[in-house]
Amino acid sequence: MITVSDLNQSFGKKLVLESINIEINKHEICALVGRNGAGKSTFINSLLGLLPVKQGCITINGVHVTKKNQDWKKAIAYLPEKFMLYPMLTGLENITFFAEAVGKTVDHDTIESVLKSVSLWEDRTVQVKKYSKGMLQRLGLAITLYQDSSILILDEPTSGIDPMGRKEILEVLKSLHDKTILLSSHHLDEIKQVCTHVAYLNNGKMEKYTVEDFLQTHNLGGIES
Repeated sequence: MITVSDLNQSFGKKLVLESINIEINKHEICALVGRNGAGKSTFINSLLGLLPVKQGCITINGVHVTKKNQDWKKAIAYLPEKFMLYPMLTGLENITFFAEAVGKTVDHDTIESVLKSVSLWEDRTVQVKKYSKGMLQRLGLAITLYQDSSILILDEPTSGIDPMGRKEILEVLKSLHDKTILLSSHHLDEIKQVCTHVAYLNNGKMEKYTVEDFLQTHNLGGIES
C-alpha cells in the first residue's frame, strides 16, 4: 500500500531523513513513533506530496508520488492534528461542505453513516463552536472517512483530548478493519490498543517492528504510557 525506498530529506545542510526504506501493507495499522523533532512531520508531508522528494521514491498503491501523476491521491486521506472547521456551521453543515468540495454530488447516506460511526449523529445540528475538543476530532475523522480512501494518515488524532474522548477515537479506529492506517502518536497505551506495527524514527533512520517486538527491544523514554 505504502512503499518508501531510499528516501532522503534535508533542510539546508541538515539531513532529516536518511535512507528510509519501509513498507506499510494492506490493513496494517502502523504507529509512527519518534521524539519531538525526529522528522515525523517531514515524513508525513513527504507521503502527502507536500514536500518534494529530493532523493528516493514513494509509491502509494503502486503509483509514484509526483506532481505530474496525481492518481495516488485517490487512495489516501489525511487528518491533521488540528482540522480546520467552520465554527459557526453545524457538524452536518461542515461535513456537507467538505463533501461538496471532493465530489460533484453529496452522498447523504454516507454522511449519516460516518457521523453515526463517530457518535456525532445526535449532535449534527449543533454549531461546531459548541463542540468539545474530542467532538471536533471525531468530526474531523468523520470528514476523513467520508472520502472512503483505502489509506488513512492520522497526525496525533487524540492530542489534547480527555480520556473519554481518546477512548471514543480509539474505538472508531479499531473498527476500521478495511483500512490501512499510519498513525502518528506519543501514547504507548493507544499504540498497544490499536496498532499492529510501529515505524520508529530515530536520528534520521527508520525501522519497522511489530508492536510486541518494539515494546521488548526499545527504551520508551519520551513516549507516554
